[in-house]
Amino acid sequence: MGEIEVWRIAVTPANSTAAESLAPRLLDAAEQRKAAAFRRPADQDLYRVAHVALRTLLADRLHRPAADLLFRQAACPGCGEPHGRPEVLCDEPLEFSLSHTTGLALIALAPVTVGLDVEQLAAFGAATATDIARQLHPAEQTELAAVAAELRPAATLRCWVRKEAYLKGTGMGLGAGAGADYVGLGPGYPPTPAGPPPGWTIQAVPVPEDYDAAIALRTDAPGPLDVTVRALTLG
Repeated sequence: MGEIEVWRIAVTPANSTAAESLAPRLLDAAEQRKAAAFRRPADQDLYRVAHVALRTLLADRLHRPAADLLFRQAACPGCGEPHGRPEVLCDEPLEFSLSHTTGLALIALAPVTVGLDVEQLAAFGAATATDIARQLHPAEQTELAAVAAELRPAATLRCWVRKEAYLKGTGMGLGAGAGADYVGLGPGYPPTPAGPPPGWTIQAVPVPEDYDAAIALRTDAPGPLDVTVRALTLG
């Protein structure tokens, strides 16, 4: 299939400083405006770190200057309008997905359609987990009901990152609602008779213990895929 990589970029002071220095040379005008539009400096740092890292990694894979890369939105599979998955304009089989949350950004690079999601566990308290669980597929709700109450927030988070990764991969997002597709809680949780989306593999991504993450790949390959996880330092 070719190499599948996930890069972890921590929003450290050093990475934030490097991204702020590199942004005027690497990011396009629209990206720079979006970074500046965030009110909180932490959100500005997160955006710059994530997007400088994305351009750096893609440029290295494509052997092109990072500032020269062009992007587009793929057609939405639901309506056909150009607001689906982001794509880099190139002639090579290279797909990417970017996700970030407080303090951490993840970037997946793959030769097939890919979706990626990372979330912070602190955002999934008991009340939030209960509210999110009500929105999920009935089979996923059944799985969560079988999990001990004290473990349910983490189980809900696992289901949610799998869901987001899959929906980012398809390009549909949450337009049809979180309950439209079944992705399940994955290994380690009680299964239900429902199966995962055909033609997709969804699996966990190793991240620090305060987070959870998942990657979804469009492939018929059986079993877990070999995903290389690396850390990236900017500058």
